[in-house]
Amino acid sequence: MKCPHCGHEESKVTDSRPVDENSSIKRRRECLNCQARFTTYETIETIQTIVIKKDGSREYFNKSKLLSGLMKACQKRPVDSAKIADKIEAELQNSLKTEITSYEIGEMVMKELRDKDAVAYVRFASVYREFKDVETFMQELQHFLKK
Repeated sequence: MKCPHCGHEESKVTDSRPVDENSSIKRRRECLNCQARFTTYETIETIQTIVIKKDGSREYFNKSKLLSGLMKACQKRPVDSAKIADKIEAELQNSLKTEITSYEIGEMVMKELRDKDAVAYVRFASVYREFKDVETFMQELQHFLKK
C-alpha cells in the first residue's frame, strides 16, 4: 500500500476491524519509511447483476426497488423486509449469475414471504402476479392454503 504522505510502497498494519456489517475491513497502517499513519478500507468486489424485465429490457439490480416493494407488502406486519432484501441480495451475489429475470426474483420474494407472513405474501402476490379479477385472487389464496 502506497503511503499518501511520502509515496513509499511498504507499510505495516497496526489495527484491523470489520465495518459495515462485516462487509468491509478498516485497516490502520503505518508507513515503514516516514512512520505516518493512514487508514485504508478493503471491500469485497461484487458482480453487478442485470435484471431482465418482463418487457425484455435490462437494468442493474437495485436493492432499493426490491426493498420498496417488500415494505409495501409488509406494511404494518411483523416482518423484517430489510432482512429479506439482504438475504435475496446475498443469494444473487452467491449465485454468481450475471443475469436474472424479474420473474426469478419475484419467486424468491414469494418463497420468503410464504414462510414468514400470509398477509404480506398475499399483498405481494396481488401486485406481482397482476391479478385481473377476484377469481384469480381466490385461486392464489386457495393455492396458498393447500401448502
